[in-house]
Order: sequence, then C-alpha cells, then structure tokens
Amino acid sequence: MPEAGPRSANRFDRSPLATRCATAVGVIVVSAVFVSLLVDWQERDSPPRANQAKTGATRRQSEGRPSRSDPDAGEQWLTLRGHAGQVFGVEFSLDGKRLASASEDRTVIVWDAATGDELLALKGHTDRVYRAAFSPDGRRLASASYDGTAKIWDAATGLELLTLKGHSNTVNCVAFSPDGRRLASASFDKTVKVWDVHTGDEVLTLGGHADLVWCVTFSPDGRRLATTSWDDTIKLWDAVTGEESLTLVGHAADVWSVAFSPDGLRLASASGDQTIKIWDTVTGQESLTLRGHTDRITSVTFRSDGLWLASASWDKTIKIWNAITGEESHTLKGHTRGIECATFSPDGKWLASASFDRTVRIWDAPPRVDVRGSRVEAGKQ
Repeated sequence: MPEAGPRSANRFDRSPLATRCATAVGVIVVSAVFVSLLVDWQERDSPPRANQAKTGATRRQSEGRPSRSDPDAGEQWLTLRGHAGQVFGVEFSLDGKRLASASEDRTVIVWDAATGDELLALKGHTDRVYRAAFSPDGRRLASASYDGTAKIWDAATGLELLTLKGHSNTVNCVAFSPDGRRLASASFDKTVKVWDVHTGDEVLTLGGHADLVWCVTFSPDGRRLATTSWDDTIKLWDAVTGEESLTLVGHAADVWSVAFSPDGLRLASASGDQTIKIWDTVTGQESLTLRGHTDRITSVTFRSDGLWLASASWDKTIKIWNAITGEESHTLKGHTRGIECATFSPDGKWLASASFDRTVRIWDAPPRVDVRGSRVEAGKQ
C-alpha cells in the first residue's frame, strides 16, 4: 500500500516484490507459532474444565472451574442448565455429592455436585415444585408443590414412595428432622404439618400464623421447629407436642426464610423488608440486623462453622456476612434474574443458588475459613 509520506530509503523499499511477499509470509508464520504456543501455555496453566455431561444428559451445560489463586474470590464454578422454567429451590445432600433443584417446570432434578451431570429427573407433581430436601441419610428426597402435596422419593432410583395429602393449599417448603423420621411441610393454608416419613401419617398440625407459612426448618437437635410467615413473624414450636414457644416480632414485611445456627442458639431470618435479623433462640431477643440488599431477601443460611451467613435476594445477588459482627464480606454476582435460594455445601466450601433465570449455579464459597475460624491459604484445602 502507498505510504502517506516520502518513501524510506531502506533496503525493503528497494526489494523486488517477491522478496516483500516472502518476508510477509515469514512474519505470519512466526506470529502463528507464537499464538499457538501462547494458547497451549494458557491451557496447561489454567485449571481443568468440568467434565462434560454424560450421554443422555443433554440439557445440562457446565462452565469452567475457577482458579483457586484467590481463596476469597467467590467465583462461579458451575452453571447447571436443565430446567425448562424458573428454579426455586436447591439443596445439597448431607455428603455434599449431590444437589437437588426444584422448578416451575414441575420437576426435581438431581445433579452430581462435582461435575454438574444430571443424575435424575423426578416427575409426578402437577404444578410447580418449590422446594426439595434430602433426608439426612441421603436415601430419600422430599418435594413441596403448588399442587397442594408433598412427595417422598427414592433418591437413588427416582421412584415415588409417598404422596402426602392434607394441606388445603400450596405446599411451598419441606424439611426433614435430623433423625430422618419426620418431615415438616409449610403451606399457604397457614399451617405446618409434621408427617411420619415411613407411613405417610400426619403426626402434628401447627396452626397459629395469621397468613401463609413460607418456610419451616428443624433445629439441629430436632426438638424445635421454626416457621416464617407473611404475617411478618417467626415462630418457634416444640417439635414433639406442637406447642408454640416463641413469636419473634421485628420485621416490617413478610418473612421468607429462617435458619438455625449449627449450635441451635441463634436464628437468622430473611424478609421482604430487605433485612436479615439474628435472634437468640432462648430469649427471642433480636441481636443483629443486617442491611445491604436492595430487594426482598428470599433465603438465608448458616455455614457449618456458624461463623458465616449467606443470603439470596431478588436483587440478583448473594451476599456473605460475618454472622458474629453482621459485617458484609462478599457479594456474588452472575445470575441475570432474582435469586430464590442459596445454600452452603455441608463442608462449607461451596455455595449453590437457584434463580428465576432457570439456572442453578455453584460458587467457590468465600471466605476460605476452616472450622476453627482460621483463614485457609490459597491451594490448601
């Protein structure tokens, strides 16, 4: 191509056309080799990518595993795509090897938590499924549905074992007792029911909330139940007698989620008022209020060490909090729509989230702190 200024007097300007072409080809070849070596070096230096889906698991898509160079990064590890509708709930099995997700598409999908492979798709509900929960031994899986029922499934084969009928409206939460013998279900009919897992018999009905009950969970010792309601309160109950022991008042809007600390002495609640509150489970006194989300908070969970909390919100973020001081530690971003649920893996290393964007995401859970509260160095697990 002609140059704008006077031609240079160097030998390349005076070279024949063939020489110029040969020089250009040489430059291209050297550049191609350099790029090839660079790509090869990057691939060898980067962490291995997650395994691809097994034959038949055509709906799942996984993304690469993040680098562990920064133990506090909170990077996304896997994105699980397979549901045909919004995903409302996600939970790890107690051994941390599987995930169960519940969806608007009326199914529960069981995933391999390490690879993201789809293991089972449980079909049987006639309306959206809002929550799924593994039994402590991992042999059973329970689901809660807008069709007004809870179901219990064989978690290995996907066989439906029981359909629990008794609620007069949507069932939106289920929780196993720590011994695995009972299942609690929360409903829009303003009640919580407790069922015998083996027979399907209704054992207790807890009535006391003035509006729909959104969440129910057992205390770590199995002796108490905590429930949340759109009447803006949290209630504590005797899990054996069904007697109400405490009503916690402090939120200014509907309460969506509740979680016991591992020692059972604290309770965390998440609300539509965009706050998380931490309560003393003996006195019922509020000890902390956590603020930072910009939309309703739909989920809250303690890490197994009791030192950290995770919350999920319709503001499309997950936040990690110091459960002792209430300070915000990290904000995880990646979902493109509101998040309905977030939960730590049993070992506290990973965090799973479920979203209206139809995905489940698994994150490298920050900060890397072991059960003694000491920060873990990068690369040391």
